[in-house]
Amino acid sequence: MAGRLEGKVALISGAARGQGRSHAVRLAQEGADIIAFDLCRQLDTVAYPLATPEDLAETVKLVEECDCRIVACEADVRDAAAVRALVEEGVREFGRLDVVCANAGIGGVVENTWTMTEDEWEEMIAVDLTGVWKTVKAAVPAMIQADNGGSIVITSSAAGLKGMPGAAHYVSAKHGLVGLMRTLANELAPYFIRVNTVHPTGVNTPMIVNDFMAQMLSSADGSFNLQNALPVEMVEPVDVSNAIVWLASEEARYVTGVSLPVDAGFLQR
Repeated sequence: MAGRLEGKVALISGAARGQGRSHAVRLAQEGADIIAFDLCRQLDTVAYPLATPEDLAETVKLVEECDCRIVACEADVRDAAAVRALVEEGVREFGRLDVVCANAGIGGVVENTWTMTEDEWEEMIAVDLTGVWKTVKAAVPAMIQADNGGSIVITSSAAGLKGMPGAAHYVSAKHGLVGLMRTLANELAPYFIRVNTVHPTGVNTPMIVNDFMAQMLSSADGSFNLQNALPVEMVEPVDVSNAIVWLASEEARYVTGVSLPVDAGFLQR
């Protein structure tokens, strides 16, 4: 039986590991060819290890094992020219672009908003908010030109719908993505391109499961509540990927402008 995304092409940012790798594999399992990129180097304000070139190579291998094609490169989501060049290469190779998973992002925890450094604020906003805009900016013209409609899914966070102490830069970026999504949903509706956000709780990825985050969470006071309503500590990357597959498929053909939590009830606590 053909997959739900057979014949489609999907662009995925932050694809080297974690949620991005899961999205690439899961969409490939449904028949999509993949255009993938990731930074694959460390950033000054990020206290945990970021993805490596070897991680991206593993994503390529896993997609190819699904009998799908993939174009992948190392690129900084903040570099508009590099993202645009990758989109152009992918469209030349595959002939179209149908799905965008604007997934790339970094996380961080600080003592409070007023002692955060300017570098911490600016790098977070540049990656998690402006980087999504640059990804969409590069992708949308190709989607409109193809005249096949399509789906853009932006990865926000439960923190995009709720304030969280010690993460004002992250929370601000993830809230900003909701405004970007709602605007794009209106602008792109005439082209039958749907735009939605997903809002995960903590996900079992290297962004959350690392020594730095473990230390920060263990030392946090009671105001930093990360407890889900369902009795699970975290969700798995594939849980978010499954939501994205649905939003990208014809099953969600009239779903646009929606903020979809995949949060095990976190926002209800």
